[in-house]
Parts: sequence; C-alpha cells; structure tokens
Amino acid sequence: MAMRTIWKGAITFGLVHIPVGLHTATTESGVDFDWLDRRSMDPVGYKRINKRTGKEIESKDIVKGVEYEDGQYVIISPEEISEAYPRTTQTIEIQQFVEAAEVSFVYLERPYYVAPINKGQKVYALLRDTLVKSGKIGIAKVVIQTKQHLAALIPVGDALVLNLMRWGDEVKSVEGLDLPKAGAKTMSPTASELKMAKMLVEEMSAAWDPAQYQDEFKAAIMELVEQKVKAGKTETVIEPQEEAPAYADNVIDLTDLLQRSLRGGATKGRASKKAAPRSTSSRKAPAKKAAKTARQAKKAA
Repeated sequence: MAMRTIWKGAITFGLVHIPVGLHTATTESGVDFDWLDRRSMDPVGYKRINKRTGKEIESKDIVKGVEYEDGQYVIISPEEISEAYPRTTQTIEIQQFVEAAEVSFVYLERPYYVAPINKGQKVYALLRDTLVKSGKIGIAKVVIQTKQHLAALIPVGDALVLNLMRWGDEVKSVEGLDLPKAGAKTMSPTASELKMAKMLVEEMSAAWDPAQYQDEFKAAIMELVEQKVKAGKTETVIEPQEEAPAYADNVIDLTDLLQRSLRGGATKGRASKKAAPRSTSSRKAPAKKAAKTARQAKKAA
C-alpha cells in the first residue's frame, strides 16, 4: 500500500536541489477516549468561557493576546499574525552538516520519511551515502503548514529521515539537578562493582527489536472493548464530518540544475558565511513567557 505524501518540495544545499516528498513515519497508538453525553450519546465539545463571568462567549468576541508582564497584554490581530507567519518555500534548506554524535536525542521530536520524486533518486542516494560515510547529518530549516521547524536530516538504512527538532531555548538545562559528577572520585565504582555491573548489562543485552515492546494499557482497554462489542454493549454516535487538510503540490523539477551543480564541483557551505546571531539574553525570559502564552491563546481559540 502506497504511503500518502503530506508535503512536496526539495532538499537544498549550495546549488543542489533534490526533489522529495515527506511521509509520516509514526502513528499514534494510545487509546483515544472521546467525551460523550451519557444521556443522549452526543459528542461533547469545548465551550469558550469567560473566566471572570463564567459565561459562554462567541468566537467573534475573542482576540489573541501575549502577556509581556504579569497581567499586561499586547493584542495581536489576525492580520498581524498572518504577516508574521514564515513564508512557505517548499524547501528543506540545509544550514550546515554536523557530526551525528554531537546532536543529543533530547532535541529530536518527530520523524518523517523523505523519499525522492521527479527523477531525484540518484542525487538522493548520493546525499544519503555521503552522510553515512562521513558520519554526519544535515541540520536544516523547513516550513510545514505555516510553521517553521528546525530539523535533522538523518540517513537510516535506505532512507533519509527528516526529524523535526526542538529549538535550543525549548530544551531545559540540567543545571539545578542533583547529579553525580562524571569522574568524581567519591562516585567512582570499585573494580568489583564495575565488573558485576558490566556482567549484568551483558546478560540483559539483546538485538533491538521494537516489535517485542507493546502498550499494555492499550491492549487491556482494547480487549475490554472487544468483549463489550461481542456482548452487544455498544452505542451509536453521530460525528460531524471534517474536511481533510490540503497540501501544497507545487514542486519544480530541478534535475538539470542538480546535475550541473554536481559537475561544477563542491560548493561552499553557507553556514560559515552567516553572521553570529545577536544576543537575546535581555529578552530571553519574556520571550519564553510570551511563547507559552501564545500557545495557550492558540488552544483557547
């Protein structure tokens, strides 16, 4: 069964363009509990409530605000929000290549399979194999559905995987945690302790097989659901239909440019040419607070 393409564009670095499509690499496996009215079995939604008066308000009376100080807000109009959205470029723009071991897994958030399209297979394979042999991954920026993401382009077997990443200020520091210092004499194990620990690790070691790990809670709930279905203990719920999201499909075949770029030799990376970012330490705390509030306002809308 063919996988649905959710985004089409191109990987770019230097003058090289590789036309590709993105495919979801994961599925949600948890139990999805819906809220229902026990009296009528109607779906239960969320109301927009004024927290001070407790009264429901209409969506046309809701505005979006960002709290910059305690109790002080700046109102942002829909037009201003639209203007601030990053412009869709349909590119996975590689900023630089880094050693794979340098990127901590805590920055990785959501993977997508990247597949070549429009005769891009050969150049796709070239980039994949080069990354494997060099031990590097590509750090890129990409816009998906009006949101800009930092991403890592990682070779995994025959595929390239685009793993969306958390921005640097979204990952907390370990400062403040009571952690044993690496190499501290008071924390160093004895030779016998280290030997026994290594033996235990060896005894518990095995080849990685994700299929052997299952969501036991989901299995128990779904078994209960199956039992109730067989017993005829079911209810009919009429759900409103939602339109499927539309995805962009404006992909340019840049195979000829790709070939000319490869014949022209290696291109210089742009990362070294970019100026160092300006310090934002004085605005860091309010910016984080504003980002949190913006997300809350978005959910409320």
